Amino acid sequence: MQIKKIFSLLKKPSIVASFILLGVAIPLLFSFSARSSSDLFEISKNLSIFSSVYKEIDLYYVEEVEPGKFMKTGLDAMLKSLDPYTNYIPESKIEDYRLMTTGEYGGIGSMIRKSGEFIIVTEPYDGYPAQKAGLHAGDKIIKVDGKEMKGKSTEEVSSLLKGQSGTPLSIEIDRNGLISTVELIRENVKLPEVPYAGIIDEKSAVGYVKLNSFTNTASQNVGTAVRKLQNEGMNKLILDLRGNGGGLLNEAVNIVNFFIDKNTVVVETKGRVEEVNRTYSTQNQPWNTEMPVVVLIDGYSASASEIVAGSLQDLDRGVVVGMNSYGKGLVQQTKNLQYNAKVKLTIAKYYTPSGRCIQRLDYTDVNDDGRGTAVEDSLITLFKTKNGRDVKDGRGIDPDVVVEPGMYSRLTGTLIGKSLIFDYATVFRHKFDSIQPAKSFRVSDEVYTDFTNFLKDKNYEYKNESEEYLSAFTDIAKEEKYYEDAKHEIEALRTKLTADKSVDLQRYQDEITELLENEIVSRYYYQNGRIEASVKSDPYINTAMEILADSTRYNQILAGTVKE
Repeated sequence: MQIKKIFSLLKKPSIVASFILLGVAIPLLFSFSARSSSDLFEISKNLSIFSSVYKEIDLYYVEEVEPGKFMKTGLDAMLKSLDPYTNYIPESKIEDYRLMTTGEYGGIGSMIRKSGEFIIVTEPYDGYPAQKAGLHAGDKIIKVDGKEMKGKSTEEVSSLLKGQSGTPLSIEIDRNGLISTVELIRENVKLPEVPYAGIIDEKSAVGYVKLNSFTNTASQNVGTAVRKLQNEGMNKLILDLRGNGGGLLNEAVNIVNFFIDKNTVVVETKGRVEEVNRTYSTQNQPWNTEMPVVVLIDGYSASASEIVAGSLQDLDRGVVVGMNSYGKGLVQQTKNLQYNAKVKLTIAKYYTPSGRCIQRLDYTDVNDDGRGTAVEDSLITLFKTKNGRDVKDGRGIDPDVVVEPGMYSRLTGTLIGKSLIFDYATVFRHKFDSIQPAKSFRVSDEVYTDFTNFLKDKNYEYKNESEEYLSAFTDIAKEEKYYEDAKHEIEALRTKLTADKSVDLQRYQDEITELLENEIVSRYYYQNGRIEASVKSDPYINTAMEILADSTRYNQILAGTVKE
């Protein structure tokens, strides 16, 4: 009966035109057969309205409308009303989609960003064309294949640098005032899912693996890393998922499988359509079910990262350290459309082994600014881990041990924001062809003095937080007529608190030195070296090391007999 109604609707020319206009194949209409008559009428009515609006705009709007761009604007707005993860992917963006799922693209292998009117290289990837051709961080891109790049956006320059593997490319750069041309051949670039893996403490045999993303070879690369470290003597592991926004669900399950017995439930997905309701269990024999594991997370650890952290937490297989995670408990699936386009849509929510869904925002109830609303405290439910520890839903993953991130001083924040630490590292690289190994490199007092001299002719202004509070206090004192009585004391205090660059550069030398070391090391040893250099002063890693060094504390956390 329903199918007859569908075909009766299709006899109307306006409805057929609507479906043709929207690129919807007629066979897809069979998927509507389970819908009610009122639903079918609403679908056909609104498609007809959409078609009519499009036609009238195309015929009579004062300026000529670009059909593809106009339609994409409508699709983007429509999908945005659902959630931030449901997106239309036109053919022109398929390469970006491939990069997201595989970590691969054709190009020169380099990070870039805007600096003034030009784009600069921020970090070449070790072993790829940019690095092999001698491009350095800080190089200003003047021309690409003879085309001027002044005023171009990062996206525009990126699209010119990318291309099919094996194709030639010419880049004109400005390095410290010296103009030169670099010839490159594009390659297939694979972003490293595991940019660093190593034993970071020989004495206690603690291994460290940094995982950047869950693309289609993530579990393979993690497996290779942990087996290599085990062969080198590792007997404790730190798995770093900070800043990892997720990726493929199956890869998360495979990584959990390294630490959990075969046939253990890792995650369940539940949606509106029966076919997406699935249980994902470990399929293989584990790598190691006994080795102590600490998982690091922060506010940018999302989706697949939260599946790994949440599952290991629920199964009491590892201690989770860091900050509360992002809270993305939604599953997306990509569907192919006509003309090589795709739509990525949310099809389900996922649930960790304890039964909790960690989704933080409800997109069926949005704020005035279009953001989803947080799950109400009264709706938060407690669940139990395997050992009976309390865990919550609706709030991301709460770490077992919290690490509060340190705050940089206003001076240091200004130096970062003005790219002055980055710029000094560029100057340093021009002066010195080599430095000590990443792990042992230190910024000496002599180098730090050189840095402060470098800053003398640079324009950077800042106010200390105490100055800002004093200014607010002064305004209140004036309003309440107390200022004149306390003017002498207030202004004396202002004199003491007013930022003095030379004094502050000494006061905050330790934190600035740490950033300088990491930035300078990256000029010689790239991303791998930056991570290796930063390990020694990382508060998350230091906390993890302390926990792994105390087996009693580690076991008590997992048993729930101690609250951190």
